[in-house]
Amino acid sequence: MTDDTEASRRERLVEINSQPDSREALEAVYGQVWTTDQLRDDFEVIGFMAPLVVVHRKADGVKGSLEFQHAPRFFFNFAPHTEG
Repeated sequence: MTDDTEASRRERLVEINSQPDSREALEAVYGQVWTTDQLRDDFEVIGFMAPLVVVHRKADGVKGSLEFQHAPRFFFNFAPHTEG
């Protein structure tokens, strides 16, 4: 099976983790940021392929994606999925 997203994911993975940002820096660019524990509180994780994680938001059941950096581990840039 071919993964058409592999090249772009690998590029973004290097971009995110080559200079990991502080929580404050991520919030300034992306808005809300979650730690792993906060992610568990707000979302159900249904899959991941670094640097992305696919989730259901517990508050309203919306399915979407978040990006994450490895260290420090922060999740950010929530994007709801559109049916299509």
